[in-house]
Amino acid sequence: MDIPAGTLRLPARVHFGYGSRAQLGEVLGLGGRRVLAVVDPFLIETPIFGETVAGLTAAGFDVAVYSDIRPELPTESLDDAAAFAREHEPDVILAAGGGSALDAAKLVGLLVTHGGPLSRYYGENLVPGPVLPLVAVPTTAGTGSEVTPVAVVSDPERETKVGISSPYLIPVAAIVDPEFTLGAPRSVTAFAGIDALVHAVESFTAARLEQSWDGGLPVFTGRNAFTDAMALRAVERLGPSLPVAVGEPGDRRAREEVAFGSLLAGVCFGATGTHLSHALQYPIGAFTKTPHGLGTGLLLPYVLQACLSEPEVVERIAAVGAALGSTAATDDGRAGDAISSIVALNRVIGVPASLQEIGITREQLPQLAELASRSTRLIAIAPIPAPSATLLDILEHAYTGDLTERSDP
Repeated sequence: MDIPAGTLRLPARVHFGYGSRAQLGEVLGLGGRRVLAVVDPFLIETPIFGETVAGLTAAGFDVAVYSDIRPELPTESLDDAAAFAREHEPDVILAAGGGSALDAAKLVGLLVTHGGPLSRYYGENLVPGPVLPLVAVPTTAGTGSEVTPVAVVSDPERETKVGISSPYLIPVAAIVDPEFTLGAPRSVTAFAGIDALVHAVESFTAARLEQSWDGGLPVFTGRNAFTDAMALRAVERLGPSLPVAVGEPGDRRAREEVAFGSLLAGVCFGATGTHLSHALQYPIGAFTKTPHGLGTGLLLPYVLQACLSEPEVVERIAAVGAALGSTAATDDGRAGDAISSIVALNRVIGVPASLQEIGITREQLPQLAELASRSTRLIAIAPIPAPSATLLDILEHAYTGDLTERSDP
């Protein structure tokens, strides 16, 4: 079997493990002494963040803190954040928080350097050059944004979320200290963690795209020579440990395992891209105002069920099943176990089983399918052909919670 082409673009430094935050001063210092900290509001009053800022101040850093981060990042909120940043004139940005805070920090660096509006940069490879250096410290285990080239915003004019993707958005350093995740609420742990599993599974099942080395490379390349083993390792870490981290939030080993799985999944999908669960979630999330990971986790079993129509993809879903513990003797059996294991995991951690449960009506399904079809980059990476009719068929099953064999659309 020939090896697919591969490209990895990552932070220059990635530190993982309890206590790794001790490296923060060193990596920030490479950018300068004036620091803009873009952080989740809940983090401001936590002892770990207070100790972090106090340590940086004692080390001679000038730290300004911006915490007006709104869920799902409406575009107008980022203009305010960029205005605050320009007043402080930072040398480097410290991003601390969940996916929204990390993505906000990326886009603040973009706006300060190159100006707005953000709509100029929607899509791939439209950022014209380097942005302010950014050091990312995730406080949730799920988005992988600390190592990826993408930030996602909510644009009310688009009726859906929109991605800005560029290698220039990759942080210069990522510090993943599981200590920061110990205070995360149950629902945040659950929805972020299941999103990490979706990243790993969609990375592993992504289509193999033709790679041309002439001219500029796409940001996301589909199946990647570097990522297959890491994606399955992420699945192995997340599958058994996520329910423990949700049910026993003080379990340090489970938090460590989930954080490591999330980091590996971020490395993977930052190269390959994701596909149908994400394409469908973007309009669903915009309609329902539900967390991103809730939507992708809900949709993943139905997307994988649809992908069983392609024999080559069955083999890859079967490998996911084996990583989740299946001992079935055939690919079909292990692929079926993969889907049932994800359904069971969703049930344990509190992910709804159907679109009805999050307020979607059947009448909305055609519009959702049409909006999802506009995510052409994500559709192109899908392992099966996914015209609007196929997307609608997946939504129909997800609406009713029916995981029986799908009909031909």
